[in-house]
Amino acid sequence: MASLHTTPLLSSSLSKINASIRLPNPPPLSRSLPKLPSKPLRIDQLNGSTHTIPLENNVVTKHIYQDLFTPTDTSSHNLTLQLYAILEQVSDRIEMHKNIGEQRNNWNTLLLNSLNTITLTATAMAGVAAATTGDTGAPLLALKLSSTLLFSAATGMSLIMNKIQPSQLAEEQRNATRLFKELHTQIQTLITIGNPTEKDVKSSIEKVLALDKAYPLPLLGAMLDKFPQKYEPAVWWPSSQSQRKSRTRERKRSENGWSEDLEKELREVIEVIRKKDSEDYERLGNIALKVSKSLAIAGPLLSGIAAVGSSFVGNGSLAALVPLMAGSLASAVNAFEHGGQVGMVFEMYRNCGGFFTLLEETIRDTLEETDTEKRENGEVFEMKVAMKLGRSVSGLRRLASKSASFAMEGIVVDEFASKLF
Repeated sequence: MASLHTTPLLSSSLSKINASIRLPNPPPLSRSLPKLPSKPLRIDQLNGSTHTIPLENNVVTKHIYQDLFTPTDTSSHNLTLQLYAILEQVSDRIEMHKNIGEQRNNWNTLLLNSLNTITLTATAMAGVAAATTGDTGAPLLALKLSSTLLFSAATGMSLIMNKIQPSQLAEEQRNATRLFKELHTQIQTLITIGNPTEKDVKSSIEKVLALDKAYPLPLLGAMLDKFPQKYEPAVWWPSSQSQRKSRTRERKRSENGWSEDLEKELREVIEVIRKKDSEDYERLGNIALKVSKSLAIAGPLLSGIAAVGSSFVGNGSLAALVPLMAGSLASAVNAFEHGGQVGMVFEMYRNCGGFFTLLEETIRDTLEETDTEKRENGEVFEMKVAMKLGRSVSGLRRLASKSASFAMEGIVVDEFASKLF
């Protein structure tokens, strides 16, 4: 095969032919890649500040701009840190109230079983002592003495249980756990939304302190009165006077979901809560309080009578009848009071009454704010009120309209009666 001769241009650049067809080498690139600088690279961007990217071992390190992930406002950052600190304390209180609630529920079970066992054992001993044939024998004396001591111990335990009401203590801690969890969620929401204010921090602290006061952990010196003079709903929120600010009487034109009809509707809801729900729970709470007081007095009294009567066993049939009947009744009363958890029922009524009182104050404080821009959105607020009352928004409006119509009928009847008489 004949070989091909190269052109003068190729022959000048190539001194040796290794193939029958030779292609020219690619020309060198006219632009070379820039070398990495040995000094830190300065970049001016974002908010006008100068950021440097240090170079170590000729490797560009990743740099996260702090301004993108931390707030430029130092005060807002500090307020967020304060909310996190409050959140930790709330989490700790949730765990403490939960553990103590379980402990006090165990108290109620163990003390009730022990009390009934002691009372029934003492009653059985008194019955055996009454059936003993010996008049002055040692067995009779031992049974009488044992029965008297057991009845005395039952009387002391009954007094202690009725004073502290373990079932009510357990219910208090359950309510405190639930309310602290609710506060925990509210603070988390504030942090998630961002841009907290000093008012948010102060409000969170006041709520924590109010819950601590409403549901104290210690028994000695701080325990709530289990037998108050009258029923009062539980209060676990800060007083509205501490949060209320001076408000101008001028109403702004901004609506923010509010209207005159909505304000009238909410005022009617307040009247319904005050006249129906709050009064019902106040009546039921007073009944539960009276029953709890009566049982708290009856249990130790019957145990004391049985203790005194057991010392006279053997002196006649009547003397043996007293400790047997009193001991049996004492056991039944204690089982009904603590097994039926009458104290827990009273605390439940207090908590329900406090719920409606808080709802009433929340609506009233919202309506007293004349600047509607500072209020929560009217439609959202109406939906929250309806859900708390277990109704739909339309059902809440029907309730308010019925209340208004009944009120108008009552006014008309009063005016007619005044004209007649």
